[in-house]
Amino acid sequence: MARWPAPGRCKRRLAVSIGPQRAAAIQARLSAHVLQVARDATAGHGQALVLAVSGLAGRAAERWGRQLGADRTVLQGQGSLGARLQRQVVRARREGARRVVLIGSDLPDLCAPDLVEAFRRLEQQPLVLGPARDGGYWLIGLGGDWPTLFAGADQGIGWGGDQVLAQTLAAAAALGLEPQLLAARSDLDRGTDLRRWR
Repeated sequence: MARWPAPGRCKRRLAVSIGPQRAAAIQARLSAHVLQVARDATAGHGQALVLAVSGLAGRAAERWGRQLGADRTVLQGQGSLGARLQRQVVRARREGARRVVLIGSDLPDLCAPDLVEAFRRLEQQPLVLGPARDGGYWLIGLGGDWPTLFAGADQGIGWGGDQVLAQTLAAAAALGLEPQLLAARSDLDRGTDLRRWR
């Protein structure tokens, strides 16, 4: 899932520290990196690489997807991050996907073995999460369709906050799901996150 890298329309928290032009340039580099890693991980495995785009309309999104090497491009649609994640899961399952792995585009440390491992673990468990060091998650893999994972067990998930992973784990427990956890990773949201990669 990626947002079109237009100044002022992406990486807003990062732009507060470094300005909208630089934030957009970083978004473009991260999107290209993540798509390359995903291509490497899915090559020869019969998996479709789908880019879910926000910030662009249909034809422009398709052009960007082709430039990045996606097999297909779809629009994320409106709503909270949870609604957009769930929409992608429902679409993929409707199209016959047995396993779906969703990642964002702000993962400078992402490597192909991360994604291969997520799919491998989905053969054993129906839910895989990659914890993010900021309290969220950098990956969710599903072998089914559970809408409350994106809405929360009792109340909404605080998307963008430091309790997203904890709230998702609570929602999973309420459904009787025991997720497999991957290695923790850092995403790139704020100016302070850049220090690690300079």
